[in-house]
Amino acid sequence: MQLRRGDDGRPGAGTDEQPGRDEHPGDCRPSSTTSPAATSPALTPSPAATLRPRVAAAPGTVVVLDPGHNGGNASHSSQINRQVPDGRGGTKPCNTTGTSTNAGYSEHAFAWDVAQRVRAALEQRGVHVVMTRSGDQGVGPCVDERGAAGQKAGAAAVVSIHADGSAAGNRGFHVAYSSPPLNDAQRGPALNLSRDLRDALQAGNFAASDYIGRDGLSPRPDLAGLSLSTVPAALVECANMRNAQEAALVSSAEGRARYAAAITDGIMRFLAR
Repeated sequence: MQLRRGDDGRPGAGTDEQPGRDEHPGDCRPSSTTSPAATSPALTPSPAATLRPRVAAAPGTVVVLDPGHNGGNASHSSQINRQVPDGRGGTKPCNTTGTSTNAGYSEHAFAWDVAQRVRAALEQRGVHVVMTRSGDQGVGPCVDERGAAGQKAGAAAVVSIHADGSAAGNRGFHVAYSSPPLNDAQRGPALNLSRDLRDALQAGNFAASDYIGRDGLSPRPDLAGLSLSTVPAALVECANMRNAQEAALVSSAEGRARYAAAITDGIMRFLAR
């Protein structure tokens, strides 16, 4: 998201980060150049996109899912621009609008759809799922509230779901984690969670980012939601929504189902540790 978002997730464009994501609304300008209905080799189903055997989670296991941004953010700039703690002694905007495909499919809608699919799959495996937002029409919550959600819920893990808005030639997913770590959960478990999510996405035939991070992992000091978490937390930037092929993938129900299957698999890998 070459837009930057505010900590929902990452840098730059759509996150709260910086190099390229949905954190800054400015990049979210819909145009009619790319058709989300376009087909792409990336849409071809593959056995790896299916979940591994359904292993039930331990009784009482809680996972927090944090779908990036929210549908009402763009029309409430004063609220989402309010400064909140960033977890490292500074402040940052409450949230951001996120990015979109050139055809206008929004990151917040993508994140909400994928999170709902992951929630259903996890619940089938006995996991109690807590969502940081209850729909896709509201405002916020702010990144500091998202960062505190895992501890509040007594969660075993927090997974934030996003998509990026980088240059059109860039592609691939990356998984962000808090670094340098600020507590024991960030020191080891969060990295394990990030690796499990990365491995599951690769098993689902998704390519790691060719423009940020390394081997699909991206250590970040600038994402408040991660910095503030006292339980293992990771942020998944599923794709670059400004890349034509990946825009087609995230805009399709089949593509979103594939992302959800991989993220569910990654979470279950971590819970099985």
